[in-house]
Amino acid sequence: MVFMSGTDIPRFAFFGTPYVARDTLACLASRGLVPAVVITSPDAKRGRGLLLTPSETKAFAAEYGIPVLTPETFDAQTLREIASYECPLAVVVAYGKILPEALIEAFPKGVLNIHYSLLPKYRGASPVEAALLAGDAYTGVAIQKMKHALDAGDIVAMEETPIAPAETTPELRARLITMGAHLLIGSLPGYLSGTLAPVPQDETRATYCKKIRKEAGLLSLNAPDAENWAKYRAYATWPGTYFFAERGGKDLRVKIAKASLSPAGAFVIERVVPEGKREMAYADFSRGG
Repeated sequence: MVFMSGTDIPRFAFFGTPYVARDTLACLASRGLVPAVVITSPDAKRGRGLLLTPSETKAFAAEYGIPVLTPETFDAQTLREIASYECPLAVVVAYGKILPEALIEAFPKGVLNIHYSLLPKYRGASPVEAALLAGDAYTGVAIQKMKHALDAGDIVAMEETPIAPAETTPELRARLITMGAHLLIGSLPGYLSGTLAPVPQDETRATYCKKIRKEAGLLSLNAPDAENWAKYRAYATWPGTYFFAERGGKDLRVKIAKASLSPAGAFVIERVVPEGKREMAYADFSRGG
């Protein structure tokens, strides 16, 4: 048991895979909340050499000495293995798989999920990008008690934050990760004691966002400036933004390395990386560089 703010925090399992989960786990561990077990995705082939590589969360857990499970599926044997850690509570951050109802129900204190939007707005895989694409002035973090439906669980706690005018996905997500970890830590005592009652979401206000596809980063330079600026900010991590320019009778793919929005509201491309070439100033590329 971890003692915190006058409340005993029980043993808990942590489900997560990419750096978002790793960074959250690091925040929790720094405050003394170390899970009894980490469940993450199996090692995957990555990089040019396609070497089997552990997830960021697995690597952190191994370094910290936390037991790790990497199930392919949640079959009966996997459920028994998770149950052997005797965790009444679970925390989920960007795990990447839908938890079966039997697994959710196996935790007497429930399964808490950190979601990076003001639920029920932007349920789904890309809430940070969705907020930037929509030009929202505010977003936030929600702690929801999971159920077997996409991001539809009752809200345990929620915190709002303004979005800076030039903030990009990696910058905003970094802030939300820290906010989410702190919000979870702050709300756990009340949730576990029953003084913080989860509130059902308003289904009539639910919106959804999908997993981002590689081709989403394609810009038309004739599109509205606000639209291109929103895409540039939203897709700064992946897939990046790019356009095609004719060179020698062929369409050349040009990645946008740096852009800004002028005081007059114009989308200004500053630096680009033409396919097969080095990064250069957009002005030089436009002159035929």
